[in-house]
Amino acid sequence: MVGTVGTPRKSMNRVFQRVGVYGFGVGSSQKRCKYGIQDEDETMEMVQIGAERTKNVLILMSDTGGGHRASAEAIRDAFKLEFGDEYRIFVKDVWKEYTGWPLNNLERQYKFMVKHVQLWNVAFHSTSPRWIHGVYLAAIAAFYAKEVEAGLMEYKPDIIISVHPLMQHIPLWVLKWQGLQKKVIFVTVITDLNTCHRTWFHPGVNRCYCPSEEVAKRALLDGLEESQVSVFGLPIRPSFCRAVLSKDDLRVELEMDPSLPAVLLMGGGEGMGPVKKTAKALGESLFDEETGKPIGQLIIICGRNKVLASTLESLEWKIPVKVRGFETQMEKWMGACDCIITKAGPGTIAEALIRGLPIILNDYIPGQEKGNVPYVVDNGAGVFTRSPKETARLVAEWFGTKTKELKRMSENALKLAQPNAVFDIVKDIHGLACQRGPIASVPYMLTSSFSSII
Repeated sequence: MVGTVGTPRKSMNRVFQRVGVYGFGVGSSQKRCKYGIQDEDETMEMVQIGAERTKNVLILMSDTGGGHRASAEAIRDAFKLEFGDEYRIFVKDVWKEYTGWPLNNLERQYKFMVKHVQLWNVAFHSTSPRWIHGVYLAAIAAFYAKEVEAGLMEYKPDIIISVHPLMQHIPLWVLKWQGLQKKVIFVTVITDLNTCHRTWFHPGVNRCYCPSEEVAKRALLDGLEESQVSVFGLPIRPSFCRAVLSKDDLRVELEMDPSLPAVLLMGGGEGMGPVKKTAKALGESLFDEETGKPIGQLIIICGRNKVLASTLESLEWKIPVKVRGFETQMEKWMGACDCIITKAGPGTIAEALIRGLPIILNDYIPGQEKGNVPYVVDNGAGVFTRSPKETARLVAEWFGTKTKELKRMSENALKLAQPNAVFDIVKDIHGLACQRGPIASVPYMLTSSFSSII
């Protein structure tokens, strides 16, 4: 293909070096398209030589909460398991790598706002109307569309997968400017379980994968066609979904008490919420004063909160307690436990359901996590309470006089689980690629003007 760009050669050379046309970018050791450069009347041509290559899949994410990266990596791993070398997968935060403020600082902004939840609540709901976030994103596109386009050029994707609500509009505008909307497959994988922001929904996507029927209804109300919407569940790591685990073997491996029931206490990746108060309350409720023996054991996952982990390790406990930091093998710890206490993060809920763990939800982020509470409670898979003492009392009852209730909730959790969601999603995307036919010669080029589209 031949693309013509009306831009001076010197400035374009800097862009080409940035995006790797001359082998400066990522993947320079891999097989890449080569370009011949011609200078004529201050214009430039890029001539693609050789179109045979593996399909490129670019997954757009941001570390505003751990769920977006976890879903992106789950999709990446599922592609590799299902299709091997047929696809080359890139998981990238294009905003952070290519743009300026405020997009390159989303992670810090998000962490600040969720620590001041009312601020986040206002931000979430005030930007929900389409005309508001549409104007906001268009203004950002006016500043950073060229940079986003450069990011797309580096990876030359045949398929783009967005797992973040702010990564639909601008990339789709770039594809429109490039004339590639009918050549590049663009899908959205929603990572909010039951309540989500309206920026997730864009009518220009080929497919919108929803984790629940409630989210699918919202997608249809926001203008998507039924043919664009699929409900498969939340994508969870393949190692988690397909793991065949024996609780007895896991407890031996993890050096847990083999006979005592176990509760898993989590504070997310950052160790947030009333973890310390809940742990101390459980330390009291799971110890039988009459017999002088524990009736349960406690596993605490502190994430990256080293101060919390150090504090809990320094305490004296009357029951078996294990304090852990950031864990990459949560399937093992969940598989070894009998119930879980966590905030209402969608990924943790989906993983707990797959393991059949009754869930005590002790907090949620206003906006996207609020709907996760009725999703769990109304389906009989758990309860909600913010009180550490109430939480400790419930666990003691489940491990003592109300074991039947614990078993019933476990069965309900398994009914609600969707362990094959990530594989269903990648197979459906592969089907879209097969319907599209050969897509190895997608003609990426730098465009010269964006103002007319904005």
